[in-house]
Amino acid sequence: MASIVPPGRLVYGMQLPVQTKSKSTAEPWERDAGVEEIVAVARHAENTGFFYIGVCDHIGVPAGPEADHMSTTWYDCVATLGMLAGVTSTVRLLSNVYIVAYRHPFATAKAFMTLDQLSGGRVVLGVGAGHLRGEFEALGVPFEQRGAITDEALDGIRAAFTGEYPELDGPRFADGGLGLGPRPVQASIPIWIGGKARPALRRVALRGDGWIPQATPRAQMAEDIAYIRQLREEAGRTGPIDIGFITEAVHIGTPAWDLGDAPVLTGRPEQIAEHMRAMGEIGVNHLQIRFRNRSPSELQDQMSAWHTDVAPLLNA
Repeated sequence: MASIVPPGRLVYGMQLPVQTKSKSTAEPWERDAGVEEIVAVARHAENTGFFYIGVCDHIGVPAGPEADHMSTTWYDCVATLGMLAGVTSTVRLLSNVYIVAYRHPFATAKAFMTLDQLSGGRVVLGVGAGHLRGEFEALGVPFEQRGAITDEALDGIRAAFTGEYPELDGPRFADGGLGLGPRPVQASIPIWIGGKARPALRRVALRGDGWIPQATPRAQMAEDIAYIRQLREEAGRTGPIDIGFITEAVHIGTPAWDLGDAPVLTGRPEQIAEHMRAMGEIGVNHLQIRFRNRSPSELQDQMSAWHTDVAPLLNA
């Protein structure tokens, strides 16, 4: 278990557009976009200094209000990351986040060890406990037990990442004496854990190499980071941990269009960088950026502006 963000650095990544058409994150142009746009943005992220590109995970979305808002289009996480491994060469590949309770831990480990081999050691396994009760019910997984199942699955995945013949000692999963390969390129694939509730923060502290906050307000971050560090210290985990922050939506410069009612961080690069450095001062070392935009070209223009005008100021 180890940190992968260079010491003393504040890096940045993004969840890719189009992979999900959820109204919570997708811009209108994404409704009619597909693989070509995903690949173009992924390649541009690599060329503009992004530390990682992220792909989310849902097997299915229950019919009704949830599907109406989230849509049913969620490109398969592992398949999409596999494609991205072939069209990029340096950027990290993050599952943002993978619901490990839906699968046997060896199935998850096998998929991500294979991805690590195919990508030359660029995988970050981001995991979450999940939130859609109907999805759990359809898959036959007890929703109320998802936290305990997630913890047991993580222990099995970690064992598989670090040993060719892992042993499982929990009540839900059997190992059967299986050997798993291909082995990962990395000494052990880093596991970043998503969530914002106290059980998720405990999971970060006790089982994670990093944290991906999920809708955690800026004002709450310092308290949550302190809680994670306290639990790690009590457990004797003294090594570095990668702490993330999903930023407010960003539009660099003065927009010439109506951004809507949701909060958006706009203005000069110096102003935006100052907001981001404030997170670094409380212990954050990786930022997840979502740019407001009206087209693939405007998104890439915003990414370029971040790279040339904002990023150099993050570590000044």
